[in-house]
Amino acid sequence: MPYPIRLAGDAVVLRDFTMDDVDDALKIVGDDRVTTWLSFDSRDRQGTQAMLEGAISRAQEEPRNEYYLAIVAPPSDHVIGFCRIGLSGVRAGKLGYAVAASEWGKGYATDAARTMIDFGFRTLGLHRISAAIGPDNFASIKLIERLGFTREGVLRDHVHTNGTWRDSALFSLLDEEWDQAQTPTTIKA
Repeated sequence: MPYPIRLAGDAVVLRDFTMDDVDDALKIVGDDRVTTWLSFDSRDRQGTQAMLEGAISRAQEEPRNEYYLAIVAPPSDHVIGFCRIGLSGVRAGKLGYAVAASEWGKGYATDAARTMIDFGFRTLGLHRISAAIGPDNFASIKLIERLGFTREGVLRDHVHTNGTWRDSALFSLLDEEWDQAQTPTTIKA
């Protein structure tokens, strides 16, 4: 898949990050309301810049094993979140996403996740996509279940953030489940 990537959803576009996105990204990864649900602590400007430099560098690797994309809501090109799929194992990926607190409840995370999942299965040829979510992140759990993911269990002390260990609820979705969910059902008379 050539660099840069641009994927259009219904309400959002996922695109590769540029260094021009530092200020917008800082509003997301520097906000404790957002990072309380993520696998890392809030970042300052320097940490955000390093994060984007890493994402841009990894985006140019061959073969590419991570798609860490900015979420924008056209017509604006300002970053309102990010969506990531990291390739791991045989035809497997790990999904992650976050949206700025000011944009919560608008359906952007759902559209971004749906777009990334479809890209993972249809373009990258993945067989399985998993997501590890904090057990108290009810909005994210509801989102992932709405997209057809199945809860597999709990990963104990999975991430260390904000000075403490946190469990993660593990969810997964298989390619044939995604295909079935995306195929309109035929009604027989």
